[in-house]
Amino acid sequence: MNTSVLRAGALLAAAFAQPALAHHGVAGVGAAGLQGPGAPIESASSSVLPAGAVLAYLKVDEARFKQYDWAAPNADYARFTMLGLGYGLTPWFSAYLFVPHHAKVEASGGLDSRGWADASVMGQIGFRYDQDGWHLTPANESLDDLEDWHFSVFAGSTLPTGSANHRLADGSIDAGKSLGFGKPAWSFGVSASKMLGQTLTLSLEASTFRFQPYTYANGERVQFGAENRLNAALSWRALTLPDKAFRLDPVLEVQYLALGRDRVDGVGEDGTGGRMLYVMPGVRAYWHNASFALGIKKPVWTRLNESSTQQGAEGKEKYRLIFSTSLTF
Repeated sequence: MNTSVLRAGALLAAAFAQPALAHHGVAGVGAAGLQGPGAPIESASSSVLPAGAVLAYLKVDEARFKQYDWAAPNADYARFTMLGLGYGLTPWFSAYLFVPHHAKVEASGGLDSRGWADASVMGQIGFRYDQDGWHLTPANESLDDLEDWHFSVFAGSTLPTGSANHRLADGSIDAGKSLGFGKPAWSFGVSASKMLGQTLTLSLEASTFRFQPYTYANGERVQFGAENRLNAALSWRALTLPDKAFRLDPVLEVQYLALGRDRVDGVGEDGTGGRMLYVMPGVRAYWHNASFALGIKKPVWTRLNESSTQQGAEGKEKYRLIFSTSLTF
């Protein structure tokens, strides 16, 4: 079962720890000014949307997989596209809705899967910690305030809007190429960020993503393994052009991912799960109230459970190309 491509889209589909939080660094221009903190490419940021602000969001994540003779037909690539909308309900609470589209393509002789997947909702609460203790994120912050530690707690759930029993061209059902989980999957996480001097920003994230078991129309009962993430990122405000409302930040991001073993009919599935470390250099540009980010993500260390049989799994990518753009108004 090629569960890796579904799982890779799971965090995109849920968007709890990654797309929404990682990419409203746009607030660094619109709310905090060109001198504010930076944001990661993909990991969670501690920034929340200003009260009454709307965020429109697009992300594309394309994974190209290493291929092996023994694995034919190989998983060739997976492309996950995300459309999102966020709203600042208060200065310290933001709500998001995301709708993903998946394309999971195999080399010649394989079976492809394309379509709209499970939508998701998420809520995020922002905090600040200073010499006076803990505070919910206020409506306005000075540059001195922005240099304090900032934190957020976020949680949410997928909605079973995608077709869990999506059939491939030969009429079969493969849970790893499904367009939905059949039941809600949930996520919870925390993030922290701190400006290190005038130009560097450190961002940290810890999050988990959990699935429920679901019985597919072919009679197979599948529960995908839990995902646990520890991420860190450094962003550097390298170029600021105040007269053009433009800022350019190189970003270096490190992501640790631990995948639990999938279970089929109550039994652990071979060729699933493991641990891996990714490194992603990239760049984020801000222009007026828009943000653009591009990164190339590569596995640099892996301990997969059955590495020799896990072609197409996380940790077996040649690279992942991450692009996002967002607009606040």
